[in-house]
Amino acid sequence: MPLIPVSYGRGAWLFDANGKRYLDGISSWWVNLFGHANPRINAAVKDQLDTLEHAMLAGFTHEPVICLSEKLSALTDGVLGHCFYASDGASAVEIALKMSFHFWRNAGRNSKQEFICLKGGYHGETLGALAVTDVKVFRDAYGPLLHRAYVVASPDARQARDGETAADVARHAAADLEECLQAHAETTAAVILEPLVQCATGMAMHDPIYLRLVRALCDRYQVHLIADEIAVGCGRTGTFFAFENAHEGTRIIWPDFVCLSKGISGGYLPLSLVMTRDYIYQGFYHRDVARGFLHSHSYTGNPLACRAALATLDIFETDDVLNQNRIRAAKISRALQPLAQHDKVRHFRQQGMIWAFDAVLDDANAATTFSRRFFAGALKHELLLRPIGCSVYLMPPYILDDEEIAGVAARILKVFEEVMK
Repeated sequence: MPLIPVSYGRGAWLFDANGKRYLDGISSWWVNLFGHANPRINAAVKDQLDTLEHAMLAGFTHEPVICLSEKLSALTDGVLGHCFYASDGASAVEIALKMSFHFWRNAGRNSKQEFICLKGGYHGETLGALAVTDVKVFRDAYGPLLHRAYVVASPDARQARDGETAADVARHAAADLEECLQAHAETTAAVILEPLVQCATGMAMHDPIYLRLVRALCDRYQVHLIADEIAVGCGRTGTFFAFENAHEGTRIIWPDFVCLSKGISGGYLPLSLVMTRDYIYQGFYHRDVARGFLHSHSYTGNPLACRAALATLDIFETDDVLNQNRIRAAKISRALQPLAQHDKVRHFRQQGMIWAFDAVLDDANAATTFSRRFFAGALKHELLLRPIGCSVYLMPPYILDDEEIAGVAARILKVFEEVMK
């Protein structure tokens, strides 16, 4: 189908050059948290334009990047007290991988050069990120260029056999990880995962117990834990950080690295960052340049992007977004119940502000055709949705009103029934 020329956006809607509108049900690939042309984020970026558009962070700093780092650190109670900035999600993953490897080398553990990732996991399309990605279509073309990673079982709750729970699947997956660590811990730098939802593999959701088990295993076998929260952070899974769902009593079990991008700037400007612990930061603090972390981006910590991120965080705070999202999510789940109960739907699932279900197809090879037909059908009904194979998902901005919620649910059901015919 031909490209759609987007003319402008307002709130949850995109408008094409002919004036037709489309409700952005996937937040323009999971980035646009508070609607298009949000007045408060607009104002912050415009104000920053008159002050400072960019300055390198090598030997310099500026107020927006300092304020953003401090606010993010405070959200972890200072556990992840250091931020390293880049421009996109794959770059953040590259930074975390390099930082883990380099830390171990500085610590005299030169053999720790490998990584463990999850089956079906996705972490980006640069070479380092692809090396820890297990989505066939992204890996195959560049396989000869990629560093080898160990792939362990996914905790995807859809794998539960009769009588099993999501927690049972999580425990099986953790056991598979432990078996890998028993064999390879001495050469492994880090485990990387997407907390709670593996997005690109069809919104595969897992029980939070998996995060607690993996954290314990990483501690036991002395490997780092990298949480890729590029898609699932910034409130998407119900808490600001997805890893906040991992508890021991009242204590949050934090990873060693958190990668953020996408929603952190509200969908306005490219921005990514890696948060890490003080002991890792201190491992690079040395006069020897070779011990310092060797990574740089020209637009690292861009002031405009940081101001957009600060405005985004301000909205979270002033509008009590996380609590409001719980109310909004309950309404969306109720509105989607006719789909959840449809006889051609399997594995209807929800985590925070993410919903997904799998279409029951007669031909297992029909998933690509299904996703294309659903995308085209949704556009005819003023709805932007892009299924992943046979998995239809909804990841809307955090601003839908009751009328929009009802409209989205009704349209998804209508499109689904049309396509399934």
